[in-house]
Amino acid sequence: MDIVDCILADHDRQRRMFCALDEARADLDSAGKIFGRLKNFLEAHAAAEELYFYPELLKLGKGAVDSDSAEETTDDAIDDHNKIAKAVEKASKLEVGSDEWWDAVDEGNLQNSKHMAEEERQGLSDFRRNVPLERRVQLGVKYLAFESEHSGKFERTEKDPDEYIKENT
Repeated sequence: MDIVDCILADHDRQRRMFCALDEARADLDSAGKIFGRLKNFLEAHAAAEELYFYPELLKLGKGAVDSDSAEETTDDAIDDHNKIAKAVEKASKLEVGSDEWWDAVDEGNLQNSKHMAEEERQGLSDFRRNVPLERRVQLGVKYLAFESEHSGKFERTEKDPDEYIKENT
């Protein structure tokens, strides 16, 4: 499976899980369980992108739509991953269902939604245009294997966007 398709499928799942949280406002036991799974999923997804998607984008990408370069796209994405993780981590330390918890969940949703829209418009477009399909499929298999291996509890390490780009170019 093409890594672009894998990422788009993950984005759909993330959107659905945030929607499920909205639906679970009266069922805090379910909300807590959904959130726990979503937190892990977001962390593993970001780490998989950072291992398999963004390094290849830095090598072959040229920038797409409203991004001038693969470096700009990647810098933005790593920063977004950090913002999403901070919001979700904050929520994980709060009482499920409290106003503060919902505020942190909403912040995670907002940051994640912004990131997905930008990534779909810039990074994924750039990838489809510049990375051969055979390579995208190879990376998709690795990406899915990583996510499968980390389907339980997983925590991504925050990265400095500039250092990440330097290490991967």
